[in-house]
Amino acid sequence: MLKVGLTGGYATGKSFVASELGQLGCLVISADRLGHQVLEPGGAGYEPTVALFGPEIRGENGHIDRKKLAARVFQSPELLKELEAIVHPAVFQLEADLLREFAAKEPKGVAVLEAAILIETGRYKVFDRLILTVCDEETQIQRGIKRDGLTREQVRERLSRQMSSDEKKNFADYIIETDVPKEDTRRQIQKIFSELRALADGQS
Repeated sequence: MLKVGLTGGYATGKSFVASELGQLGCLVISADRLGHQVLEPGGAGYEPTVALFGPEIRGENGHIDRKKLAARVFQSPELLKELEAIVHPAVFQLEADLLREFAAKEPKGVAVLEAAILIETGRYKVFDRLILTVCDEETQIQRGIKRDGLTREQVRERLSRQMSSDEKKNFADYIIETDVPKEDTRRQIQKIFSELRALADGQS
């Protein structure tokens, strides 16, 4: 099985690329979705997170209020580290389980893990290939305003805290530009998928 990392900065089109790769036949794992899963009631991170932040972090339905949680960790790097120490190991375990199941079913399959900070955490090293999504900053800003309801200043603040795309390019095997018409992005994805498919087929 070929393990592929898919990463990129805020609003650079990772989810679109992941969706397209999924339609082409890849197993796609979203680290963000798994992060949500482990914080759901019954998830591995739920009780430790409530214990760390207090019962007021829960909404009326008993679920963790993500907006409250985000506001708390945004103001405290120390709390963010403690939350990551709870969430990340649980997410990694779910990822490993999914990859193992897929490898058993599709020994020559292509598995893609979509995650925002693969390079920053050094986890990119465990993948056979790394795909990076990029676009110009103005496109990121407009997407952030439209998708997440942020102001221009809030998007720029997010971007200022991330490793730049130019830095990330040094680690990538493939770069997909997403500030072009979607059909052009799809052509890039198809070309990369064909190469990944050939690599997976060639594995012993």
